[in-house]
Amino acid sequence: MSTRRIIPEVDDVDTLCCFLRLPQVISMCLAFSLVASMGNEKGAVGNWCLAIWCLCFTVTVFISMYECFYYDRILPFFWYKLPITYACYATLFCLLTSIMYPIFYVQYLPYGPSRDRAIAASAFSCIACVLYAIDVAYTWKHYKFKNIPCYVHTLPGLLKILESAVACVIFVFISNTSLYLHQPALKWCVVVYSICFVQVAVAMLLKLSGWENRLPLRLPIFHLGQTVLSFLLYVSAMVLWPLYQFDEKLGGQPHWYTDTSCIDELTDYGCVWDQRLAVAILTAINLLILLNTGCLEGILKEFWMTSTPNQSLEYRKRSW
Repeated sequence: MSTRRIIPEVDDVDTLCCFLRLPQVISMCLAFSLVASMGNEKGAVGNWCLAIWCLCFTVTVFISMYECFYYDRILPFFWYKLPITYACYATLFCLLTSIMYPIFYVQYLPYGPSRDRAIAASAFSCIACVLYAIDVAYTWKHYKFKNIPCYVHTLPGLLKILESAVACVIFVFISNTSLYLHQPALKWCVVVYSICFVQVAVAMLLKLSGWENRLPLRLPIFHLGQTVLSFLLYVSAMVLWPLYQFDEKLGGQPHWYTDTSCIDELTDYGCVWDQRLAVAILTAINLLILLNTGCLEGILKEFWMTSTPNQSLEYRKRSW
């Protein structure tokens, strides 16, 4: 299929850049400029938020320039998947930074100019989140995805994006190695998070590159097996992480006030107990996502196996 018919017209590109991409770039630029100008230690969460805003700014500028200058050319076949996938990720990451930055960093700052700048950065992150969400809806409409197979336009695809975004937040918290280095069981949880994230990344790359049909297994079977493996691994992490982090008999801290980092002034990583709790909650969220994804992919696999070969091929083209 030629990509010319799925690229927006000139007026659509101008509208997208002026009314969505330009405000997105401005919001991200203001957010990371305000935080970068503070000049003090931002810790793992603050540095992650700053990196996300810089990344969103850079990628948005790149996509906008590419579409403005190359809209009249035959673009690579995967290009129509890239903006919508990026917009979904940017929406989620800006939403997460808008929540995490005030909770894990801003509240520990003393009242003054630094705190005001941090609050303003959080506000611009919220604005960017809304703009990227509108971008997702706008792209779905004008790229006419109803006639084009796109994985992120399906519910399992959106769940995969959400799963990978939650996993990225988990990695932010476990960058504080003091959370898990003292227990082999907690190290296993880190291994689980890494394995599952790699699986999601591989699945998304296969979809974006269009190489999923080169797999030795049928696509629904491959996705179902991948989801079941990730689910079982996350079950072990869901049991071990809270057990060894909050059970006093196993060396954990069951109460918030027993952690001195939560009482003292702002440290490099903030309140460690809150981060333990955040990882446990995020693990439960990803477990629920995997459960829903597994149910959906099981239904899709059943439909694949019971349909005729011609129906299966047509279903694969439309849904996957």
